[in-house]
Amino acid sequence: MNAIAILARVELAPLLPWPILAGLAILVLLAGLYCLWTRRADWRLVAALMVLVVLADPRLVEERRQPLPDVVLVVVDDSPSQHLGQRPAQTQQALADLQEKLARHPNLDVRIRHEQGGLDGTRLLGATQAALADLPRRRLAGVVMITDGRVHDSLNGTLGAPLHVLLTGGPPERDRRVAITRPPGFTLVGRHAQIKIRVDDPGQQGEAELLVRVDGQDYLLAHVPMNAEASVEIPVRHAGSVFVEVETPAPQGDLLPANNRAAIAIPAVRDRMKVLLISGEPHSGERVWRNLLKSDPAVDLVHFTILRPPEKDDRTPIRELALITFPVRELFEEKLGDFDLVIFDRYRHRGIMAAAYYERLAQYVRQGGALLVAVGPEYAERDGFADTVLADLLPVAADGRMVEKPFVPRVTATGRRHPVTSGLPGASSWGPWLRQIGGTAKAGQVLLEGADGLPLLVLDQVAQGRVAQLQSDTFWLWSRGYGGGGPHDEMLRRLAHWLMQEPELEAESLKAAIVGDKLRITRRSLADSVGAASITAPDGATTTLPLMDQGDGTWLAETTAASPGLWRVEADGQVALAAQGGIDTPELGEVSATAAILRPVVESEGGSIRLLAQGGVPDIRFDGSNSPPNGRWLGLIRRDDYVVRGVAQTPLLPAALALLAIAGALLLAWRRESR
Repeated sequence: MNAIAILARVELAPLLPWPILAGLAILVLLAGLYCLWTRRADWRLVAALMVLVVLADPRLVEERRQPLPDVVLVVVDDSPSQHLGQRPAQTQQALADLQEKLARHPNLDVRIRHEQGGLDGTRLLGATQAALADLPRRRLAGVVMITDGRVHDSLNGTLGAPLHVLLTGGPPERDRRVAITRPPGFTLVGRHAQIKIRVDDPGQQGEAELLVRVDGQDYLLAHVPMNAEASVEIPVRHAGSVFVEVETPAPQGDLLPANNRAAIAIPAVRDRMKVLLISGEPHSGERVWRNLLKSDPAVDLVHFTILRPPEKDDRTPIRELALITFPVRELFEEKLGDFDLVIFDRYRHRGIMAAAYYERLAQYVRQGGALLVAVGPEYAERDGFADTVLADLLPVAADGRMVEKPFVPRVTATGRRHPVTSGLPGASSWGPWLRQIGGTAKAGQVLLEGADGLPLLVLDQVAQGRVAQLQSDTFWLWSRGYGGGGPHDEMLRRLAHWLMQEPELEAESLKAAIVGDKLRITRRSLADSVGAASITAPDGATTTLPLMDQGDGTWLAETTAASPGLWRVEADGQVALAAQGGIDTPELGEVSATAAILRPVVESEGGSIRLLAQGGVPDIRFDGSNSPPNGRWLGLIRRDDYVVRGVAQTPLLPAALALLAIAGALLLAWRRESR
């Protein structure tokens, strides 16, 4: 505790307002001047002066003052960039030296604040102002920062005291970094995506080696100019996300090798999927398929409807049994490979298509095509669609039965886990269908069951392609709201996109995504249990993470993903990739020490910047803010603030003494005038 000092001073406590007191003083002054002019002494003038003194009430005031220490705020930058190279040791040593030199000065309060910062930047100036929020600025002698100079905020107002910066790091420092500067928003499958890449290495010239990987596989090894943009063409071979990783070798003495690689995920979409819809005899549900596919702007629909049966004897050629000539040869010989999906809606064999065309259609499916068959009563007939070579592809074998009674579709246990039918809305209030074609599921997964437990919707994968079979032609009742309706649009949309192998609807899939600084893993499976996920970080480190069952065919897991680059996840033989872009965060985007950011603030506050690598912490002087720019010493301000602990007031002219003096003066004046 500082010793209490006593300071005495004389103060006036006038009994009348100052204007009245000043007027009386002027009158007394004029009377005094008159006496001097006439060279006459008048004791009444002495009495008047005494009255003025009494009215002014002079007092001796004694203050008991306790000096308050000056405050020096030391702000230590503990952000991620401060943990590189020799900076942690420099910071620790500088803080110890600074505390030791400040301790030599008496009556000084040293306050230390550590600012952690984060990947979104170092808010060192904001932390300084927050630390000063509850501190009277009249006690602030100065602020000292220990930092690398990478500050990402600004000063709101002024500090009102010198700001000194002790800069960590120092020459020679080198930080090479790579960034994908202009990634494409999306790319069409079958084309090339162009990305812009920049390898920054300040102060260096020449070229840098650049390795480009696509979907985890080495694609290109090139040499690109440093500190300039370069273009790279990336092939896009599939829908979904195309993962691109770029990496450049770290040179000798690189401050942060982790920012020498970057990765992005390029969304790839198909350019207007083509669907071929072939309808048999017209029926109420035909418009449902057409409306659904026509409403999707990403679908080009080609629709043919067979109107007349061949048994009608009117000598009409078979090739003309349609609204227009059915181009069988063109569709199934020349253009079949252009379609992403072929739909047969209540199609009857009728001999319109030769066996060779069915063979080509089967080959199309096995090579990656998609086939959807929605059957009606014709499927139960002999010598129908089920008797072609396509029967080997269809997952339901016809048994000749046809059930015509109301029934409500029921999602099977498998269907509750399959993305096509999982979570379909309003399952408890679906309306009934009125007819189902009998059959036996011989392959694939039964997602919906109908009347008498018969398979209603069955999906299957055949070689590289996909097949779906719907065993009823009355699903259109849902679109009319019959009996409460049902999610016909959503189910048919999911079904069509599953057939076209959209990644979001895969029943067996593994996905990984970077959300913030977290790696989020999603596993879909029809199985009751799945294995753990094996995670390989960009630096090659491998960890294992269990997956948590969500009850709807999905398993989830999440872990921290702080390193940039391509993360690889494996589970049950499946592989997923996730791109954690380059280190383009404000904190680690650029990490070399710099004085340029803080220099304007330092100069405006009258401080200095000193590089710790060039001599450590300088001496402390309390000589105001006149520190030399080169930081030979740190100049602080001596504030000498205090707090008053007590005040004692003693009247200089006691009332009794003043009364006697006035009375004596008047008595002398009376005596003199009475002679």
